[in-house]
Amino acid sequence: MKIDVDAIPSAMAIQCLPMGLGTKEETYAVVDSVITLIQESGLSYEVGPFETVVEGPLPQLLDLAGRMHRRMLESGISTAASYIKLWSGTNMGSTEEKVGKYRK
Repeated sequence: MKIDVDAIPSAMAIQCLPMGLGTKEETYAVVDSVITLIQESGLSYEVGPFETVVEGPLPQLLDLAGRMHRRMLESGISTAASYIKLWSGTNMGSTEEKVGKYRK
């Protein structure tokens, strides 16, 4: 039986860290430009203080992660780190389902 991996719901938690910048404002500017890519993707997402969770088809998430990392490097920084957690499964639940009850 062949499984359509692209049809399995997936979520990615990603933290992008531009390194070697002088101020937190410079760091925030690079991170903001990376978050713009997420916003433009049309995928469901939630920005957090340490990582952002994006939900969608696995191929789109992997492509987005690569573009996010590349965006940091294109900003002219000397070093970039991306920490990624991937979760795929038919019964994993959405971000809203998991944390919606904790929102004000």
